[in-house]
Amino acid sequence: MLRAILLAFGQILDPAFRQPLLLGAVLALAGGFGLAWLVGWGLGEIAGGTGWFASVVAAAGGVLTLFAVFWFFVPLLLAVASIFTDGVAAAVERRHYPALPAPAGAPMAVQVWAGASLALKMAGLALILLPLSLVLPMVGAVALWAVAAIGLGEGFFEGVAMRRMSRAEAEALKRRRRGEVWGLGAAVALLALVPPLNLLVPVVGTAAMTHLLHRVDWRRSGGP
Repeated sequence: MLRAILLAFGQILDPAFRQPLLLGAVLALAGGFGLAWLVGWGLGEIAGGTGWFASVVAAAGGVLTLFAVFWFFVPLLLAVASIFTDGVAAAVERRHYPALPAPAGAPMAVQVWAGASLALKMAGLALILLPLSLVLPMVGAVALWAVAAIGLGEGFFEGVAMRRMSRAEAEALKRRRRGEVWGLGAAVALLALVPPLNLLVPVVGTAAMTHLLHRVDWRRSGGP
């Protein structure tokens, strides 16, 4: 797992990583700050639109929304990753696994839908955990990290695996290697909780899981 992450970071300056990295960062930041502004403005209007009380309510709403954006950042990362998985995984394979045949897995629409559906599930779990984080912040943070470990691990693994196999085959392989998938997901989840490093997660997670996928294939075939 550590080697997979180190290899991913070692390729972070690859030209093929730049566009996904920049677009992912822009989408995540724009969505987060846009939502914070919208809620803050809405609360300000409810409070009267003008005056000091409206300003305080708007500011408080913005702060609370930023907290919510941070809390729901993992589902957002999964949704973003489902868009950029193919290009990043292809770049990793070109550099590290040039002997692989051309990918012939699940259709792109299936891959994107799998990522989006998992993102929705993780958003639901994060919503359930949100009250716990307000009452017991440390317990809530640990619970969020555990949810992120599972969500990011499974999301990234299925995303790269479905480039080369059907969704059913990818899910079966994920179940056989669940310990490794969750372990790497836990490491990526730690990165996801550290702004601004969390903006690297879609690219680093995809690249690291591509390495993990091909290490699995080697073991199954009796190779290294």
